[in-house]
Amino acid sequence: MWLLFAFLSAVFAALTSILAKMGISDVNSNLATAIRTTVVLILSWGIVFLTNAHTGLDAISRKSWIFLILSGLATGASWLCYYRALQIGDVSRVVPIDKLSVVITLILAFVLLHETFSVKSFIGCVLIGAGTLFMVL
Repeated sequence: MWLLFAFLSAVFAALTSILAKMGISDVNSNLATAIRTTVVLILSWGIVFLTNAHTGLDAISRKSWIFLILSGLATGASWLCYYRALQIGDVSRVVPIDKLSVVITLILAFVLLHETFSVKSFIGCVLIGAGTLFMVL
């Protein structure tokens, strides 16, 4: 099931880029990010209440709160930079560079989470990096 959700995530991320570029032409990128974030916030809390997941709020540990808040700050910073890049650059050049996050994530997972970094992972990182350079240059 994770594979289906990962694939859907990729499809929605692609739509995000195209729809954002279409809507951001005459809007300040920070304002556009705030609008997008508000929509995501409303959608997320709606799903939480529809699925009755809000009952778990009191069970969240202090450590989880800290890391979820830090993750939210990183997401916000990423979205602000991404929307600005989309506003001033071509989607076909911005998105490949943004997807270098895959390589950075694998490296950070190895360093910070002590996940396995196999030869296959290394080759994949090299290919993604090379593909990104090929697409952007």
